[in-house]
Amino acid sequence: MNTEKLNNLAINETGFIFDPITGNSFTTNTLGIEIIEQLKKGREIQEISDYLLEEYDVGENELEQDIMDFVKNLQNFYLL
Repeated sequence: MNTEKLNNLAINETGFIFDPITGNSFTTNTLGIEIIEQLKKGREIQEISDYLLEEYDVGENELEQDIMDFVKNLQNFYLL
């Protein structure tokens, strides 16, 4: 997965995301921030899921679907 665009994003702790290349801004929640940070580290979806399962009280299937949906949104906004 190409994370070059993700590395250019400015993200604050409240979930405000700014893309300096396009000037677009987005918001996300804590889980979204965690997913972006894990993607920046080059982790695959399964690795991210395993990591987040340790951090959050959520079912594995639900979490994996949330991750996949979030990644699809990143792709739709050309951030991945």
